[in-house]
Amino acid sequence: MARGAGQQTRSEAVQDRIRADILGGRLRPGQRLKFPELSERYGVSTGAVREALLKLVAKHLVSSEAHHGFQVTDVTARGLADLTDTRTEIESLALSRAISEGGLAWQAQVLAAHHTFEQTPRGDGDQPSEDWLIAHADFHTALLAGCANPRLRDLAASLREEAELYRRWSRPTPADAHRWTDQAVHKEHRDLLDAVMAHDSERADAVLRRLIGSTSGMVLDTEPHA
Repeated sequence: MARGAGQQTRSEAVQDRIRADILGGRLRPGQRLKFPELSERYGVSTGAVREALLKLVAKHLVSSEAHHGFQVTDVTARGLADLTDTRTEIESLALSRAISEGGLAWQAQVLAAHHTFEQTPRGDGDQPSEDWLIAHADFHTALLAGCANPRLRDLAASLREEAELYRRWSRPTPADAHRWTDQAVHKEHRDLLDAVMAHDSERADAVLRRLIGSTSGMVLDTEPHA
């Protein structure tokens, strides 16, 4: 039993490291993921690598095809459009459930997560800092935590994680860059918070849809960002 638990721990650890390398751009979209290379890179068995990759397939960060093995999920304009559409519907449903089902403890969690997000510097350059991305993800995770359906929460989290892959390899159009300034992003999130705290599901849904829809204005860019 102890050996199995240890193997699971190693698999989870390498899964986290591969995920970080994918979202950090060190493993590029479409790149082949070969067991021997990853085993040497992360210092684990090929079995642990395989288990980790299968879990990342479920999160849509890695794809697998017969006779072609594993590769980092490729990013395409159609994929981004489909993902944005699906995220909008799933997160909107989960947020509506959270507003109706969440209690005072959930509201406190949302307030705390928003405060951390609002106080975290975005960083310099085109790409947000890792701390900002984490604070942003934590706020949206907290928003949906009031939903009592764990499957719905997990599905929303998986879609949001896949969206981070697109965020890493995308850049806004000039028009969207002008529209979605740091101040505008913070205002939209503040409006979302206010609507949630007021139990105004209709307004919260409208703001969330605008936020998610902003990713549809991204232009895919497969060159690494500095």
